[in-house]
Amino acid sequence: MRVSPSPTKAAAVALALGMVVTGCAAGAGETRSGLTLGYFPNITHAPALVGVENGIYDEALGDTGFSTQTFNAGPDVINALFSGDVDAAFVGPNPTINGWAQSGGQALRIVAGSTSGGAGLVVRPGIDDVDDLRGTTLASPQLGNTQDVALRWFVRGQGWEADTAGGGDISIIPQENPEAVSSFGAGEIDGAWLPEPHLSRLRVEYGAELLVDEADMWPQTEGRFVTTNLIVSARFLEEQPEAVRALLEAHVASVDWINDNPERARETATRHLAELTGSELNPEVAEAALDNLTFTADPVAASLRSGAEHAEAVGLLEPVDLNGIYALDPLNDVLAEAGHGPVAGLEGQGSA
Repeated sequence: MRVSPSPTKAAAVALALGMVVTGCAAGAGETRSGLTLGYFPNITHAPALVGVENGIYDEALGDTGFSTQTFNAGPDVINALFSGDVDAAFVGPNPTINGWAQSGGQALRIVAGSTSGGAGLVVRPGIDDVDDLRGTTLASPQLGNTQDVALRWFVRGQGWEADTAGGGDISIIPQENPEAVSSFGAGEIDGAWLPEPHLSRLRVEYGAELLVDEADMWPQTEGRFVTTNLIVSARFLEEQPEAVRALLEAHVASVDWINDNPERARETATRHLAELTGSELNPEVAEAALDNLTFTADPVAASLRSGAEHAEAVGLLEPVDLNGIYALDPLNDVLAEAGHGPVAGLEGQGSA
């Protein structure tokens, strides 16, 4: 969750933000018509996979116009939001916080939750308890990313040290998720703190054991923690609130359909993934991964703030004020119409 970009990146962010503020991102001060939604070809973005595949967003947005763009990394999503290439996106808590901090709270708002859970520490057979971890080599997806922070917070909680150079009582090596899977299979690492479906891949395909379920680290939220948010451009929210409401109607409908039709949802999500990536996810992995995830419009706001505090504690985030990051009033209107209860932001207020 690092929020101290290099001078070059800071300049790029400032330029992009300037374009958003002045209206140049859409071209010559014009507002681009329609809504463009960004998402990942990843099972943790199942509400997007299902909603796009089933035409739920197309139907809800109607004459507004709807298009999509897929990404493989959170920072790319945030840059696209800054530049106006996308208006809304499914993205994890780490890039969300980074975008909020880099823009001084100007560029984005979290308008809904999407996914909770589905992360933890998987290890090779023979590591039977936490004490066996001392001296091991573990992977995390990226220095300062959501799972890396969780791993370092866990290590800190054991009274151990792990520096950013791979030294300490436990060696933490940043590796992209597919690389970590390959490294584990080759015996080059002892385990990894991973999100789904990579966590289930190691368990199903390589016999890894789940040593730490991250849900157990969140007693204050009854095991729930944010994995994916739905964010929108602050400018788009201000200028096209009805389009955002239609997006939220589609999002809630997609989440409800997944929860009401788990088997069909798995088939739909994996079919759309195959269309996007050209390869099919192992059905056993897909089933295990989806069983380990909770799809909900609740952003589990308390876990976002705690995650930021954890990142600060392990030295990977400068202090950041998150008040105002949520704009949940439109979502709560949609939830009420759909027969659901309201969700809360950081201070217990819909738009806190």
